[in-house]
Amino acid sequence: MVEPARQVEFETMLLNRHSYFDGPRKFDEHKKLDRSAYIVLTRIEIDGPLSIGELSAALGLDTSTVNRQTATMLRGGLLERIPDPDGGLARKFTMTAEGVQRLDYARSVTVDTLGRIMEEWTGEEVEAFARSLERFNRGIERLEGRPWPRPAD
Repeated sequence: MVEPARQVEFETMLLNRHSYFDGPRKFDEHKKLDRSAYIVLTRIEIDGPLSIGELSAALGLDTSTVNRQTATMLRGGLLERIPDPDGGLARKFTMTAEGVQRLDYARSVTVDTLGRIMEEWTGEEVEAFARSLERFNRGIERLEGRPWPRPAD
């Protein structure tokens, strides 16, 4: 029998190899987001405008990496820079209408495909799986000292 933690390691490795669950419903290539854009846009969607420093801390990445990611998203029309709404000196990033639309599209494809993957599951099984994933992620966040806000928080 495989040690449970080793089984979790293997299954999360398999899960992480998928950038999206785009299965039978393929992305429109002009609307597709890469993984980093999906994550950054989701964080801004939840928290509101964020500076480079705030994004760096939230994502656990160095500022040079966040600078590269946000520069790509600025050029792609997904983000724009705005003055700090709270009057601070640092400019912040917010989503453009295009960024909102592309995130909504990417999420709808992902949710649709997840529904197809779990179509033979009962509602209770899906809910239990979602609770287990949340618990697992919160454990990681606790160890890292970097909790991720949830939309319901």
